[in-house]
Amino acid sequence: MTGDRYGSEIARVTVKAFRHLFPDLARSLPDLYIFHTDLLYERLETPKNPEMGNYALPLFDLAKITRKNPAEINSELTVVQNNVVRKDENLAHLSFEAVGGFNNARVSTAKLAESVLKDIAKKADDYGSSDEGSGKNIVIDFSSPNIAKPFGVGHLRSTAIGASLYRVFEKLGYKPIGINHLGDWGTQFGKLIVAYRLWGSEMMNKDPITGLYDLYVKFHKEEENDPSLSDKAREAFKALEDGQQEEAELWKEFRDLSLQSFMQIYDLLNVRFDYYHGESFYNDKMDITMDRLKKAGLIMESEGAQVVDLEQYDLPPCLLAKADGATLYATRDIAGILYRWQEFRFHKALYVVGSAQRDHFKQVFKVIELLEEAEGTPPEERIRSRLHHVEFGWIKFQDKAMSTRMGNIIILEDVLAKATRLAREMIVAKNPNLSDIDGTAEMIGVGAVIFADLSTRKHIDVNFDWDAVLTFEGETGPYLQYTHARLCSLVRHYAREIPPVSDFSCFDRQEENRVLDLLYRFPQIILEAAETYEPYVISSYLLNLGAAFNKVYQRKDDAGRIDKIISDDINLTAARMALVNAVRVVIREGLRLMGIEAPEEM
Repeated sequence: MTGDRYGSEIARVTVKAFRHLFPDLARSLPDLYIFHTDLLYERLETPKNPEMGNYALPLFDLAKITRKNPAEINSELTVVQNNVVRKDENLAHLSFEAVGGFNNARVSTAKLAESVLKDIAKKADDYGSSDEGSGKNIVIDFSSPNIAKPFGVGHLRSTAIGASLYRVFEKLGYKPIGINHLGDWGTQFGKLIVAYRLWGSEMMNKDPITGLYDLYVKFHKEEENDPSLSDKAREAFKALEDGQQEEAELWKEFRDLSLQSFMQIYDLLNVRFDYYHGESFYNDKMDITMDRLKKAGLIMESEGAQVVDLEQYDLPPCLLAKADGATLYATRDIAGILYRWQEFRFHKALYVVGSAQRDHFKQVFKVIELLEEAEGTPPEERIRSRLHHVEFGWIKFQDKAMSTRMGNIIILEDVLAKATRLAREMIVAKNPNLSDIDGTAEMIGVGAVIFADLSTRKHIDVNFDWDAVLTFEGETGPYLQYTHARLCSLVRHYAREIPPVSDFSCFDRQEENRVLDLLYRFPQIILEAAETYEPYVISSYLLNLGAAFNKVYQRKDDAGRIDKIISDDINLTAARMALVNAVRVVIREGLRLMGIEAPEEM
């Protein structure tokens, strides 16, 4: 909540009141949090019911310390707080109320309006931006699909979460570095080379990626009846590792075809990367990494394999090389961390990878920690604390996890195409005269799929459901896009430049206070999303903002008629249009941070 002016003001008033109420406690326990503005500020909450105010301070801990009833403390506290406010004209916008054990504070709607609307009018899309990350690199490893396989729905979560975090950190002034750690190496390529030689001519007449995927699936089915295929696959991969020309050319062809296919998906999702450093990128860095680990005394032999023993840390041994010398996934990740530190000197390195890899990253990060300890790396140069596994749950289909081996995979391109088709049908039925039906349908369809993913907390499994993903009602991406389009329609209907608000007293209703309070909190929401690596924070916020504005939009006057935004009252209309424009700016920017476009017409 850094930089929250009104929260800080409330904390200062409350600390002053506490010192007045409990002078003996202030002298005997001066370090108690209630006597420190910053610490008290961190304890402020947002009331679940907006009608209860803008901030709430629970008093139950204080009640235990003082052995007094929290409601009794609260009653005395609010009297002192409101006395402090009355004596200082600069605090006239604050008021306090005792509600059981919660000390609630309210900022006047007019003051919120003045602060927020001026700020958004001045900054526009830069509202919520900061320079806190200036000069700091954030490496974000995300998406990472496997070469020679279609881009399945299972890779959507890493892609959507990683791309959103990229935009969030960029908005906060950091330099994000997006890396697509492609799965472009390993024994599966030996299997694919063998399958291509055996059945390629009959299965590659279709789309290349579909053909390669079908070959991969066929290999595993045939392998069950012919175990010799496994030996042939190992031989083919060994030839690839040794740089044999034929195998290397096939591998490069598979990789190039896959990247061409992936780029079509990334273009649809509006996702970009700074580097496509796949597993193969670290081939020439394996020996250096292994030598460094050996020199540090971390590697031991186990049944012919090279491992780092992590038993004392309640972790399985980290397997770095097989008995035949072949390096493994963990070796490549360790090499990748060391390379990225050398190349980027990152403030943080995020690995947006599913929770199934939790133990893997615990092992890899622990090896890095032990290496730094063994080498005596100075504390300021150590990177272990900078490494973060941003884990997320599975995407499931009909309660089954994706399995590329057995062919149980939903192609993301098919999902996006179907979502776009359904969006187009909706537009044609409701607004057939829309100027760009196809472009808008794509915005809505793709946005619906992304929002369905990011509107679930990342640690929770998502059971992929066509109806849930593609619905255009309720708490969905299309609902927010429609809200944005309606705001744009109001601006077009107003048909003039929105003037600066000169009289903020017209903002005097609870519905407006809720909208203004949410607008005010947008910068804090962006910070929270960055601190928790959680785009859900933004999606949830946008739904609350959309719902709050719709209450203003649909509000009725005393006669039961819709209290229209645009009316004959010129000054009131101008003020309300300033609010409309502010909500429009924030919804559009919030959607952008999630990777979703905001149509101006729907």
